[in-house]
Order: sequence, then structure tokens, then C-alpha cells
Amino acid sequence: MALGTPTSSASMAISSSSSPSSYELRFDSGRICLDLVATTHPDERLDSVERLTAWITGAGLVPPGASLGAVRSEWLVGFRELRGNIAQLVRGELDGRHADTALHRVNGFAAPRTPAPRAVRGDDGTLLKRLSVRPSCAELLAAVARDAVELLTDPVARASLRQCEGDNCPIVYLDTSRGRRRRWCSSEVCGNRERVARHRRRAALARA
Repeated sequence: MALGTPTSSASMAISSSSSPSSYELRFDSGRICLDLVATTHPDERLDSVERLTAWITGAGLVPPGASLGAVRSEWLVGFRELRGNIAQLVRGELDGRHADTALHRVNGFAAPRTPAPRAVRGDDGTLLKRLSVRPSCAELLAAVARDAVELLTDPVARASLRQCEGDNCPIVYLDTSRGRRRRWCSSEVCGNRERVARHRRRAALARA
């Protein structure tokens, strides 16, 4: 379970000083574990310690203002491994397949304790959430793995899993919309692409 609050925006664009291009970390799937799975699309998002740090913070795995400490390159291996196992498990549930090897590994990731929160007084006297100690990689991975366990063992949440209908989009999200009629991982991304494609098709027919 996350100890902070995920970023309020549907996506977070972050420029990398080591690359002339920018990349996006998205937090709009409805669950932290699904947001982790989404970091493979359209290409690898977790390809540096800096990006992993941004994802951990943006996903709300640590409270705002809490010290994360030094994120090391070995953490990338753990997060990518957990990501792959969650992806297999989630897609297995959607396809009616039993991904038991992935299930075993996700359970293993979920076993360690998760970071313990505590309340502290801010400068203005209000209570703020902080962590008792800096979290380890295993503790943060456990928080994400437990989110996957909670998602897939909740019949209502599990029934709300959807595959994005966008062309070549593999993202899985939790549909909590009214009437469960959400079609895309993001209305601004895949939804907008579909609207543009539809407009072009109509324009082409009008010219024919």
C-alpha cells in the first residue's frame, strides 16, 4: 500500500539532462501496480536511477517530503523483475490463464515488511506523514507487490480490469467510470488518437 499520495496529474513529464528528448511517467491506471506495468510503454521508462526515483515519488510510495535516500542501480533490476511478474499475472487474469509462476514470485516480493509511517508536526503545527526510517528497495517492492495482491484478490476490482482499446496499446487500467464504459488508458492519449483517426477517416470519405 502506498504511503504517500500519487501525483494529482494524469501524467508527469520530466526532462532528462542526459537526453535531448523528454519522457513521461504516467499515473492514470488506477493502481500503483498497474502504473508500474505501464512503464514499458511505448518504450522503457525505468532506464535510469533518476527515472526510477521519479517514479517512486510520483507513485506515492513515499510521502511528500520524506527522504528516500540513495536509489542504486540494483533497484532497477528488482523493479523491472516485479513489473514483469505483475504483468504476466494481470494479463493471465484477463485472458483466463493461470500464471502461477508469476503468482509465486509476486507473493515472494510481497512478503517483506513495508515502510512504517509516522506523524510529525510541521512548522505550522499541522501533522505530516513521514517514514520512520528510509525505505529499502525490498520494502518498496513489497508495497507494490501487496497492491497487486490486493487488486487481484478483490473480486470487484478484478472485474474492473480493462485492456486499453487504443491501437497497439498494451496498458491495463482499472475502470471505475460510471457505467464502466471507459475505453482507453487515457482520454488525452489513446482517446485523442482515436478521435483524430476518426476525423481523418470521415474527411477521406468526404473527399472520395
